[in-house]
Amino acid sequence: MFLKLLDAVLKTGNRMNVGINRGDAQAFKLDTLIKLVVVKGADGKTTLLHFVVQEIIRTEDARLNGGRQTSNLTLSDDVKCRRLGLQVVSVLSSDLSNVKKAAVMDSDVLSSDVSKLSKGISKIADVVQLNETTVSDDSSRKFSESMNMFMKLAEEEIIRLQAQESVALLFLFISAVDE
Repeated sequence: MFLKLLDAVLKTGNRMNVGINRGDAQAFKLDTLIKLVVVKGADGKTTLLHFVVQEIIRTEDARLNGGRQTSNLTLSDDVKCRRLGLQVVSVLSSDLSNVKKAAVMDSDVLSSDVSKLSKGISKIADVVQLNETTVSDDSSRKFSESMNMFMKLAEEEIIRLQAQESVALLFLFISAVDE
């Protein structure tokens, strides 16, 4: 559902920017999503987010009705559309919970932090190995076991983060090439 929102925002932005150099965008920055609640209609109440959600509801309704547009809605059709809209919005609210945080996140800083974590794990491994070769009492053995379990979990988490970073960078690269 989040991808549908992003697609709807992109299409709306392209419609609003027809005729200028930004009118055929292939991507947008996440902080653009915050503007959806700032841009208001002529009535001063309706936001661009309302419009985008209405468009999603309309396309979902058309999809569910076999592709036919429903211009003359009956009362029961309107109720169905509203229910569908509530389902769309309820899913979107959970999808959007971290967008504001993600919009201000710097990918270079994040990459640097993951790299530092990986180097820190390597340093811990050196300390554990040194501990194992120099001290051989019971507390040293327990320390080594505990640290080895920690390092295994930390390494798995770092590998997961690096994989997610690679996917995100690939997505950004593809978006940049499409522009």
